[in-house]
Amino acid sequence: MKISLLVGIGLLICAWLLISWLSKAKRKPAAPPPIPVSVAAVKLGSIDIYLDAIGTVTPVYTVTVASRVAGALTEVRFKEGQIVKKNELLAEIDPRPYQALVLQAQGQLARDEASLKNARLDLVRYQNSFKEHAVPEQQVATQQALVEQDVGVLKLDQGNLAAAQVNLDYTRIVSPIDGRVGLRGVDPGNIVPADGTTGIVTITQLQPITAIFTMAEDDLDQVTAQIATGRALPVDALDRTKQHKLASGTLLTIDNQINTTTGTVRARATFANSNNELFPNQFVNTRLLVKTLTQVNLIADAAIQRNNDVAFVYVVQADNTVQSRDVKILATEAGSTAVTGVKAGEQLVTDGFDKLQNGIKISIRQPGAQPPASGAQAPPAAKNGEVKKGE
Repeated sequence: MKISLLVGIGLLICAWLLISWLSKAKRKPAAPPPIPVSVAAVKLGSIDIYLDAIGTVTPVYTVTVASRVAGALTEVRFKEGQIVKKNELLAEIDPRPYQALVLQAQGQLARDEASLKNARLDLVRYQNSFKEHAVPEQQVATQQALVEQDVGVLKLDQGNLAAAQVNLDYTRIVSPIDGRVGLRGVDPGNIVPADGTTGIVTITQLQPITAIFTMAEDDLDQVTAQIATGRALPVDALDRTKQHKLASGTLLTIDNQINTTTGTVRARATFANSNNELFPNQFVNTRLLVKTLTQVNLIADAAIQRNNDVAFVYVVQADNTVQSRDVKILATEAGSTAVTGVKAGEQLVTDGFDKLQNGIKISIRQPGAQPPASGAQAPPAAKNGEVKKGE
């Protein structure tokens, strides 16, 4: 009897354990907590398309001023770093040797003018005497040739006088352009050669000034298309950090050939440089505004995810789940990206991508809220159809 009772109790215990196990096996697994994310809305707006490049500031004119005549440098009229105007006196060469040459040429000219005058008087007398058959015709012809010879000598004297006067003028060295003078290359008292390789000073034009930069050949079509419309393309010159704009100008021209080694083409932009913000040979970051896209979908850069060459975003659905969607990037500027594939007003995930996948539940964090610490409970999901807009 006792054995039967024990067997019965054992069977009851086994049955109870089996029923408990079967009931647990039929239970559904608990749903994972929603993933907290940040979101931002798709906006409709405009975005500028820029071409960024490194450029070099290049003067329009740079002139090395050298003496056109040899002599002693007697006076320097400029200060290093001075702004000078065109035809402003810069220096003087000792003019006395050239004044003497001018005087000598003037004397030679006066003497030959007198000789020509006398030859012409003799020619008139011979012509009158020939009419009276007092002199032979040959003598008249000889005198005529002498007059013509004196005319040639007189022209030679006039040329020598003009050359001497030019050399005398060259003793006054003037600025050929408006610009800023550099460091003096020759001190007063030195003998300077004519057309010397070492100039007295270098003058650089600063206003206006240009910058030369390169652009990829793939961008050439859209730039030339904008130039063909006659519109001036704005160009900004930025400092090395790209945080400070130095000057604003316009695209002047592009080169006539592509560099086959680098696949780029050079372009030149001009700047008024009214405050001398740009300095010759300075390296700057240039930004060429090609065109502006209007009425396009703008999203935050943080919303874009990439898988190999494909860009995609996570779109928040009405039931607080997410769905990935491929997008095509048109342009990016200042934290915003113009794309196709989404609609204005849609909410896109911008943060918390680690465990996201299609169909997973999310909860939207309030702007400025910190993500939950590791192991902490996620905040409750929003109600169905309730999507809070991000900034």
